[in-house]
Amino acid sequence: MRILWDYIKGKGWLPALLGLCTGIFALVLSLYDLQAEAAGYAGLLCLIVLSVCAVWDFVQWRRRLVYLESIAGQAALLLHMLPEPRNMEERIYRELLSELNEERRSAVSALDARLRESVDYYTMWVHQIKTPIAAMGLLLQEDESPRGRELATELFRIERYVELVLSYLRLEGPSTDYLIRMTALDPVLRQAARKYAPLFIRGRVSLDLRETGLRVLTDEKWLQLVVEQVLSNAVKYAPGGHVTVRCKGESLIVEDDGVGIAPEDLPRIFDRGFTGCNGRMDKRSTGIGLYLCRQICRRLGHTITVDSEPGRGTRVTLCLARPRLEVKD
Repeated sequence: MRILWDYIKGKGWLPALLGLCTGIFALVLSLYDLQAEAAGYAGLLCLIVLSVCAVWDFVQWRRRLVYLESIAGQAALLLHMLPEPRNMEERIYRELLSELNEERRSAVSALDARLRESVDYYTMWVHQIKTPIAAMGLLLQEDESPRGRELATELFRIERYVELVLSYLRLEGPSTDYLIRMTALDPVLRQAARKYAPLFIRGRVSLDLRETGLRVLTDEKWLQLVVEQVLSNAVKYAPGGHVTVRCKGESLIVEDDGVGIAPEDLPRIFDRGFTGCNGRMDKRSTGIGLYLCRQICRRLGHTITVDSEPGRGTRVTLCLARPRLEVKD
């Protein structure tokens, strides 16, 4: 019904034209003292012809409309799929669409080129900055003083941020080196715990790492990045507290008894760049870590959820269950 009404609104001038012509016929016939019924008869014939033409035109118009709706999502890329123009006006619109499409392609190409240049530059920068970081780490190994240990801890944080940048660039890039295979979870957890041991010691945070015995279908390197980021947040926001890493079914749970997360922040903690109340207190927070965790989990087929209560800690749950595949006959 809506389609018919749209058609009538677009062709509303035809009935008015028919009425005007009938009025002209009646006026001319009256001037020549002819019967007025002749004008009505002529108008009726014109109405019949007009109705037949309108039905045929409506059918053609509706067919074109349905076809245009079917290619609506592709018209910007495949202009040749549009119906052939029927008049000069449609031909001009077709040319305008073609020009706009070319401008869009040029803008997208230029944007892609700038993005590739930026990614290449930052990737090169990350790899270059690793050399002085490694050199400083070797120098600080010889310094056993309290100041040396403090500097070593800060250097570890710098190295972690650099790795986070590189992971972000790789994840947002056109391709990622995924290697999906059955992986034992316990070695991944132990390696992440050893890596963050200095921060646990400095923050006086105790770690209860329980054996899981799980084997999961995942990419070991990317899953370890997620675990490391979760442990990093637990250490950062639970100073002097306790962190527990355990398994429940096919889910990995990391709990801490730290400051927790405000209820109004929970729905947005996985947004890119969102830091929340805790992040604003810690000026070094970037709001990238949990965003990366969510993106990595999505690509690996895992899920990550966070439950928290201010002052009572946070629980992060990684569901590592393999997706169920159904084969239909």
